[in-house]
Amino acid sequence: MSAALSGLVVADFSRVLAGPLATMTLADLGAVVVKVERPGSGDDTRAWGPPWGTRSSSYFEGLNRSKYSIALDFADADDRATALDLAGRADVVVQNLNLTGFGLDYESVAAVNPGVVYCSITGFGAGAGLPGYDFLVQAVGGLMSITGEAGGEPLKVGVALVDVLTAKDATIGILAALHRRRATGLGEHVQVDLMSSLLGGLVNQASGYLATGVAPARMGNRHPSIAPYETLRCADVPIAIACGNDRQFARLCEVLGVPELAGDARFTDNPSRVAHREALVTLLEAALAAAPAAVWEERLTAAGVAAGVVRDIGQAIDRASALGLAPLVDGQIRHPVRYGSGPVASPAPPPGLGEHSSLVRDWLAGKGPLAHPGAGA
Repeated sequence: MSAALSGLVVADFSRVLAGPLATMTLADLGAVVVKVERPGSGDDTRAWGPPWGTRSSSYFEGLNRSKYSIALDFADADDRATALDLAGRADVVVQNLNLTGFGLDYESVAAVNPGVVYCSITGFGAGAGLPGYDFLVQAVGGLMSITGEAGGEPLKVGVALVDVLTAKDATIGILAALHRRRATGLGEHVQVDLMSSLLGGLVNQASGYLATGVAPARMGNRHPSIAPYETLRCADVPIAIACGNDRQFARLCEVLGVPELAGDARFTDNPSRVAHREALVTLLEAALAAAPAAVWEERLTAAGVAAGVVRDIGQAIDRASALGLAPLVDGQIRHPVRYGSGPVASPAPPPGLGEHSSLVRDWLAGKGPLAHPGAGA
């Protein structure tokens, strides 16, 4: 069976993370993605090492599998013409650059390709004219204000989460526009920005502020509205415990050998547990001190309580493998969605800079098809 997006062509004028992650997702689903890069240096992330992958930085290689690469200099008139030809042939254009001065903005591309789905990714919206990197948006968008220990310094999340959220939003917007195009034949200008994707991703923290007018504070690993829902000390290392309802809390108390806590008036329901969190944590950690975290993980999981030892990334990959999730494909984290009909394309290695320039130019000149790079795998 063909991959879900087989036959679609994507012109990728993006760099760094949000755009390349969105286009890699489309490539995973079978689209032919042509990545346009600056001659000599290419995507900024090619130099973002160590660590290094097989042909470039591991950062670049983790975001650019199953793509073709063509090197084009927009200062060169012939290369600009090639770029416009590519955009004119594409079903989807993704960009996070200012392409207006090069005749590659939405209006220019739509003039030659009315059905194009053109996705623009910015930091703070097209009208702001502000540069935007994930770290900056984490700071000014409120995420750092709720990340870190109570009373401590604001901290960024340990991965470029805003870029990831934006990539997911961009992919959703592109797929929605493609679906609409099937019915109407009309293209679309899809616009996403890091700031809006972050605000949308703040979910309960943002809605809590809107309901109360009080900005949430940093609480470390604690949840503002649920208890226990945090890391708790055991005999050796902490364990993460998440009790989403009273039944789960009662099972937790039973396993820990303190069933009386479930009937304590301070802890009988979630609002009461949140109000008396400090006392609850003291009592739970006293019980957890009787055994190592791994022992409690096994016992609590068997009882249907969400609990787990805090793992590093290598241990997390091993855990996913043990659960049968098959997290890796060709040495990379696989496409995260599973489909009953299997419409995911076979992966291909990330491209070298300009590796496919001649191949793409030949395709534009009508000298043969441009198949998905994993088609022969």
